Amino acid sequence: MRGARSLRSRLVVGSFLWTGGLLAAWEVLSTAIRVHQRGAHLLPVAHGSMLFVVAVACMIAGLAQLRSGLSPFQALRARLLAVREGRDRRIDGRYPLEVQPLVDDLNALLDHRERTVARALAKAGDLAHGLKTPLAVLAQEAERAEAAGQRDVAAAIAQQVERMRRQVDYHLAQARAAASGAALGAHCSVAASADGLARTLQRLHAGRGIAIDVRVAAAHAVRCQREDLDEMLGNLLDNACKWARSRVVIESAEEGGFVVMTVDDDGPGIAQPLRASVLQRGVRADEAAGGSGLGLAIVRDLADVYGGTIDLESAPIDGLRATLRLPQA
Repeated sequence: MRGARSLRSRLVVGSFLWTGGLLAAWEVLSTAIRVHQRGAHLLPVAHGSMLFVVAVACMIAGLAQLRSGLSPFQALRARLLAVREGRDRRIDGRYPLEVQPLVDDLNALLDHRERTVARALAKAGDLAHGLKTPLAVLAQEAERAEAAGQRDVAAAIAQQVERMRRQVDYHLAQARAAASGAALGAHCSVAASADGLARTLQRLHAGRGIAIDVRVAAAHAVRCQREDLDEMLGNLLDNACKWARSRVVIESAEEGGFVVMTVDDDGPGIAQPLRASVLQRGVRADEAAGGSGLGLAIVRDLADVYGGTIDLESAPIDGLRATLRLPQA
């Protein structure tokens, strides 16, 4: 972009040239009308042609000046879109003198926000790290209690430790997502996340013979932090593997500016009246099953932060289908 120049001067010069050209054109036209009314057949061709050329040139130059004066706003809009989509972190370029202070203030605001996010993420990480040690100690005490024959006490401690861990994960995920700024458009490959999670869960459930079929296009990407996509897909795949009899399928497709990810299992599924309630915090489809009932709630809250949705329905392979929609990157 050209160097900073006063927007006011461009508009004034452009308006002056346009007006001058318009007046010159009117002079040519009015002269032609007067000559015609007098019955004359000849018009001073050289004079009229020269004046007409000057008029057209002035009008074109005026339009060019006006367009040049307004073009920085189009560039600014493109830069803002790039920041929103995560392709840039700052608004680069030089702008007219009247616009540059606004751009500088926006860049200062973006810098401040980035520092604030970094501090928030650091504090959230410190909090999570600080809680892991006492939780690990409690887990060891549960193991000692079980070894000493106090199975009821050990089971109660282990259950509460697991619940606290899930609570920490839940609130840490929420804090990270809120601070990461989904509006800035982080970029994450769905295939990279799905493949890594599938390999991990395949090993965890190897004893049950669960097959995880990944059918995710390599080109599909979403506006989301990798950690948060792993959290969402990880919860959905983990739930599917827990309830599946033998098979889990994850697929992706593009639909109206969103990437739609479906996770199917061939398990017993969830009855229609329960599908909405299990997305609420602390609710499980089977109260006898292990866990804290936060998995689907985490998915729902994180999806909402990024402008996405999560829905449950019947799967084509007779179990449950979880459909996660996130904005396409």
